[in-house]
Amino acid sequence: MTDSIAVIGASLAGLHAARTLRHQGFTGRLSVIDAHDHTPYDRPPLSKQVLAGEWDFDRIVLPAATEDLDLDWHMGTRATRLDRDAGVVHVERPGGEAAVVAYDQLVLATGAEARRLPGTEGIGGVHVLRTWDDAVAVRAALDAGARRVVVVGAGFIGAEVAATCRGRGLDVTILEALPVPLERALGRQMGEVCAQLHREHDVDVRLGVGVDHLETTDGPDGPQVGAVVLADGTSVEADVVVVGIGVGVNTAWLEGSGLDLDDGVVCDETLLAAPGIVAAGDLARYPSRRFGQMLRVEHWEHAVRGGEAAAERLLAEQRGDPAAVFDPVPWFWSDQYDRKIQLAGRPGPDDEVVVVHGSTEEFRFVALYRRDDRLVGVLGMNRPRHVIQLRALLEDDAGWDAALARAAEL
Repeated sequence: MTDSIAVIGASLAGLHAARTLRHQGFTGRLSVIDAHDHTPYDRPPLSKQVLAGEWDFDRIVLPAATEDLDLDWHMGTRATRLDRDAGVVHVERPGGEAAVVAYDQLVLATGAEARRLPGTEGIGGVHVLRTWDDAVAVRAALDAGARRVVVVGAGFIGAEVAATCRGRGLDVTILEALPVPLERALGRQMGEVCAQLHREHDVDVRLGVGVDHLETTDGPDGPQVGAVVLADGTSVEADVVVVGIGVGVNTAWLEGSGLDLDDGVVCDETLLAAPGIVAAGDLARYPSRRFGQMLRVEHWEHAVRGGEAAAERLLAEQRGDPAAVFDPVPWFWSDQYDRKIQLAGRPGPDDEVVVVHGSTEEFRFVALYRRDDRLVGVLGMNRPRHVIQLRALLEDDAGWDAALARAAEL
């Protein structure tokens, strides 16, 4: 008998899990616990419309957060420990009060946090961009008159921040320790195309060099960043530094729970981490039959589908029904300048890449990724119709020759 389900994390995945549970008939107590005290919101606009000053908070509130789902909200409440034997989650409420929340089944969706640059604690002008508060802090710094922005890390978040700051007319430098940005996700050739896109918009892109330390000046509230000193001895002046060097998953509170923790919560192919416990979103690491490897995916659509699938897994457990395998094709997009970058699949740095439509020089193209004789990825820049149609081939596990033939028809 399942009378109560607790969702830990009011993330995109967590809320879609809660919504699915209600829409598919769960009528018991449904608790949602999250360490942040904001109404749950959408993250993709933070580095774009919010940072640009175009949108405020009301534009990014998640619809599921205002839907009448009869949820027992525990916002501003941090999960501190999971006791599976007792069937409770230990939490810390606002003000530091300790409490427990009981559950019969559990959804883990605590997501990830932005990694910070070591040695920068307490230095004004140094930011990450992961939350609403982060975005507001960066925007306030830009509004206060900052002119020189240094972005550390050329991943998608860093690239979007750079593009938005250029759109505000600021001087922008991107620093990337790898010789090619996004090489692990897109391969060398397409990573170089992304770097060139920023150069075309007058961004100073510096590759293959790390950060040694920051130079500071005395500000009214303490040390303030003045320059970024690189490992090669050069320096870049900066009023604002935005660090985009990836994320770390929020699993520390699950230590000692008996769950398998390895770059996330390790699940089976149905997102089950243990009897009665599922994981979803950035937190979930699961085996993909489609790609023959363990995956942990940080994409928006994957969080939505993962939350829904995790909820359906718990409902199947309640009914004693067979569990569905979770193995969707990862799907991602990024808006930078006037370009929309879309990526479907899971390409790797060693996959062969072939441009089948358009031109990388014009930043308007579609490329396919080949591994052995299989299509494993579709990348497009300002070719959304082509990408959507070719994405269907990944769903069908199409072979390489079939993919090329279909691309030729478009």
